[in-house]
Amino acid sequence: MAREIAGATGASAERASRGIFYGYWLIGAAFVAQFVAVGSQNYVVGAFLKPMTTELDWTRSEFTLSRTLAQVIMAFTGFFIGAHVDRRGGRQLMLIGIVLLATALYGLSFTQELWQWIVLNGLILTIGAAMIGNLVVNVTLSKWFVERRGWAVSMASMGVSMAGVALTPAITEVIDNWGWRAAWRVLAIGAAALIVPTAFFMRRAPEDYGWNPDGRSNEQMASGMGDRARAEYAMSMTRKQAVRTATFYMLVIGFGMFGVTIGVMLLQTIPFMTDAGYSRATASLMITMSSIPALLSKPIWGYAMDHWDPKKLASAGALLTGTSMVIITASVNANADLLVYFGFFLLGCGWGGMIPLQEVIWASYFGRRYLGSVRSAGLPFALILGAGSPLLVSIYFDHVGNYNGAFFTVACLNIAAAAMLLLIPKPGERMQVPEAA
Repeated sequence: MAREIAGATGASAERASRGIFYGYWLIGAAFVAQFVAVGSQNYVVGAFLKPMTTELDWTRSEFTLSRTLAQVIMAFTGFFIGAHVDRRGGRQLMLIGIVLLATALYGLSFTQELWQWIVLNGLILTIGAAMIGNLVVNVTLSKWFVERRGWAVSMASMGVSMAGVALTPAITEVIDNWGWRAAWRVLAIGAAALIVPTAFFMRRAPEDYGWNPDGRSNEQMASGMGDRARAEYAMSMTRKQAVRTATFYMLVIGFGMFGVTIGVMLLQTIPFMTDAGYSRATASLMITMSSIPALLSKPIWGYAMDHWDPKKLASAGALLTGTSMVIITASVNANADLLVYFGFFLLGCGWGGMIPLQEVIWASYFGRRYLGSVRSAGLPFALILGAGSPLLVSIYFDHVGNYNGAFFTVACLNIAAAAMLLLIPKPGERMQVPEAA
């Protein structure tokens, strides 16, 4: 085990010491992967809601049904993906995933019936996105970075926010000028062009290539500078051990409630605001308005979580997100433009820490050796918690005619998440994992 932690010696280690730490290339690859996966699956969907439901004569809850199915599919697909990343890395997964994703995106341009939308968007696109997205790349980064994990994951997750900054307004413009069918084709071609070369950058773990976590040299590891990485590896919990702890389930529920706003607001912001009299361009701009602070705040969140308690930071982020939902709901209904902008700005600040905080806490609590398996075990619980939220919000609208009560409920879930995340204990004494495990 010590030899695995210290990394390869001899020629491979000598070559590694003279080059740029490969983990930095992986940050760039993870940025691109998350831009495509989250952007094509989540950020652009709201722009398609009104055009598609109007032309195809669907209700909003029917349109949203595919996203609810997607959450369930994502959960159970991720259960198998995590273990594969632990064993073999993400390259093969990403190449298969982009074939599925691009095929589904292109196929959506031919949608005529609801079942086609559900199969293509809810099933095939979701599986493809799962194979190139957050779980694959963030688990990989958590193996390559320990001491600077917060910074690394934060920088990579800027790709998620960049999708809101660049992709949402761009696709809205394409839809408004060329139609929603052309927009799906543009997305398909763009996704394939970005992900195919990105997949070839993926590597499983630093020890496989003569590196040590964080780019530490063998001499630095031997001198004690790599003690944290060594200890975290040695004391990692297997999936079976992790699911026996109360901490596992508290993290799942806490971050599940924290993440509810993502699915709801990315889908419902544009219809919510256009119903209140705002233009589609202005409503689309609010996604950008939240994405810019989410993007710019990520390095700040990353620095903070590498120096302070990530659990307290996660609680603050959830509270900030819940508060922003209250401000957005009240200000949009009152057409108080400055408060609308402020509310979406706060929402973006809360979103900025959501992904990196989650990844850092899971890795620091359960170790990096079996992290893919542990994280994926939590996905069915976490994503099912959020799966029904967009659908329930749409059903609420179809019956009540507005979003107010649903949005205030989402705000309360975030405030509850803030309290729960603050109280989560670290797992009890970790068991030493045998070398053969």
